[in-house]
Order: sequence, then C-alpha cells, then structure tokens
Amino acid sequence: MKTRTRYINKLEELGALVNQLSEKTVLDVRASGRALAGDADAAESVLSGSKAARRLREAIEDGCLDIMLMQQPLVADDLREVTGAFRLVSDLAHIDEMTRDVAYLSQQLTPKAVSHLQGEFAEATDKVSNMVSLATKAFSQADAALAQRVFTMDDGVNELYDRCEQVVVDLIRSETQGASHLPELLMVAKYFERMGAAESWGKPLAALLGAYKAQKELRLASIGGKDSMSGSFEELHVPSTLISFAVAAGDAREIISPEFKRAGAEVLYL
Repeated sequence: MKTRTRYINKLEELGALVNQLSEKTVLDVRASGRALAGDADAAESVLSGSKAARRLREAIEDGCLDIMLMQQPLVADDLREVTGAFRLVSDLAHIDEMTRDVAYLSQQLTPKAVSHLQGEFAEATDKVSNMVSLATKAFSQADAALAQRVFTMDDGVNELYDRCEQVVVDLIRSETQGASHLPELLMVAKYFERMGAAESWGKPLAALLGAYKAQKELRLASIGGKDSMSGSFEELHVPSTLISFAVAAGDAREIISPEFKRAGAEVLYL
C-alpha cells in the first residue's frame, strides 16, 4: 500500500514538474518577444535561464524513470502519461532553448532589421505562448478537443511565418546598400556509408567536429541539412562527403556566380 501511495505521489509530482517547465517556456517565449522589441533586460533574463530549464528537464526525465521502476507493468493510462511526458518534455525543452536563440539574435540585429516585423513578432509571441500553454493543458487533462484547437492555431502560425518570410524577401530585394543586417544561413549535408565496423564511425565524427569548428569560428548555427547515414549497397559505399551551403543577402550587382559564363572563359588557380 505504501508503494502504491508513493507511486501516485510520483505521478502527481511529475505532472507538477511538467507544468513548471511549460510555464517557464511560456514566460521565455513572451520575454523573447519583448527582447525583439528592444527590451535588453528581457533578453538577459531569457539567456540566463538555460540552467533552470535543464534542471527541470532532468527532474522530469528522472521522475519518469522512477515511476517505471516503481511499478511493473504500468497500467495503460499510466504508461501513456509517462511516455507522453517524456515526449512533451523534449518538445518543451526544445522550444525553450529556441527562445535563447531569439534572445541572442535580438542583441545582434539592428533596429532597422526588426522594425519592419514588429507587428508580426508581437503576434507570433502571443500565438506561440498560447499554443504552448494550451498544449500542456490538453496533455494534463487528456482533452482531445483542446489539442485540436492547438492544431488549428498551428495553421495560423504557419501563415504568419509565410508573411514574415515575404517581408524578409522584400527587404532583400529593396536593399541597395547591402543587407548585412539580414540573417545569414548555413546548411550542412552529409553522406556516409552505413555505420557498421568501428572505423566507419570515425568518418562522420571527424566531419561533424570540422563542421562544428567552422560554425564556431563563423559564429553561425546550421539551420538544417540533408543526412544520409546508410549510403551502402552490399560492398558498394558512397564516398564520405560533407557539403556546406552558406547563404547571405547582398547587392546582386556585386555577386558573382561560380559557373562558366561563356566558352573559352579563363580559369585561375590561386
């Protein structure tokens, strides 16, 4: 009986911790919005919150493991709650970490860069913070109708993103003095043989360490990329390849594309 009581208490503690992480994420989303509006204190509060978020995530994950160890097998409802909490904490932590990226960027961007998007930033902050709050509530209450509301809200955020993207594109097109204040993007694609023998793991590790070094020195984060870690067929393997694409805005009149422009063009080796 005591074990069962402890088990129920652990479930309640888990729910409380998930709500704490959700509330922190909501507050950080709203603070990152204020940071984009020029509030330096809001930016600093978000940037300094990494340790608290990490501790909450670790406490939730430890709680899930404790619950699974305390009672086996878990009844279906409890199993759904514990596995759902594992997935939810990962998503919440990811969203919260992204607020720190926003806060950092708010310190790097010029007022000119954000002035054209202030309305969109404020709207996005409001929509996203409400989505996080409602999603957590839907999870804790097992409310399918509330979850469906979040899906509908997500469609609105996607439309808002498209609007923001168009504003950035228009800024790039209209900029005549260069656009160094607009975001620079980096994408990394990697292609490797299927991981099997011990030595095959060293190739992607070395490539990723090199990519990380480049990002650190360029002070740019990779926004995504294409992965292939299974480029093998029987005894045939793709050549180990790491490709990086970098994109930045600038005056088209000063940009030279790499292809040959005409027959007989000169090639210089430097």
